Amino acid sequence: LQFSASLCSLHLSPLTLPPHPSMFILLGIPGMQDQHIWIAIPFCSMYIVALVGSGTILYIIMTDKALHKPMYLFLCLLSVTDLVLCSTTLPQMLTVFWPRSHIISYHGCLTQMFFVHAVFATESAILLAMAFDCYVTICCPLHYTSILSATMIGKIGLACVIRGLFFVFPFVILIERLPFCGHHIIPHIYCEHMGIAKLACASIKPSSIYGLMVTISITGMVVVLIATSYFLILQAVLCLSSKDA
Repeated sequence: LQFSASLCSLHLSPLTLPPHPSMFILLGIPGMQDQHIWIAIPFCSMYIVALVGSGTILYIIMTDKALHKPMYLFLCLLSVTDLVLCSTTLPQMLTVFWPRSHIISYHGCLTQMFFVHAVFATESAILLAMAFDCYVTICCPLHYTSILSATMIGKIGLACVIRGLFFVFPFVILIERLPFCGHHIIPHIYCEHMGIAKLACASIKPSSIYGLMVTISITGMVVVLIATSYFLILQAVLCLSSKDA
């Protein structure tokens, strides 16, 4: 905050400032700075639980050959995305809450933003793949092994990762093209796309439009497809001839 105040006191024009700041200041949770030390306790607990839980799932599935099946492999991928997301965001949150180190470098902030959004996009694709696995299991059981072979699982997993990177990489390009004119304070506990874009001293309409398009494409489409798959599953179950079946 003192750094930003000193910049304002210099009365420098935007042309005299670099287009990108060397660092950003994360405020944490606005209006609750005095409670940060207590808020950090549940966040730290959740981080430990996430690490232990996801690590345990990965260890059990990887060591037990009986679990080397599509659903469990997708669960492995889901655990990996959870580990990456937690490790990308929570350590930075804890440094804001406990040591009260609110400063994050510009490139560090962009890196965090990239991984946060990429992991969210990848995770939604994995959830869709798990729904597809359930659909094939119930609606096409005789063709299950041929449809979801080991090669196909690898391709689906790779497609999930590439999809996340494809949608999120333009976020970095859009941020890199924005001038910031001395604005450094982000009123959040981690870096995300619109939180950074709103600090720019130029129009952020392209960032807003693309962010909305990505939200609709990733969240909206995935929700519709997952709902469709479970509707078909329910329809198939209701059409069974007997209660035992």
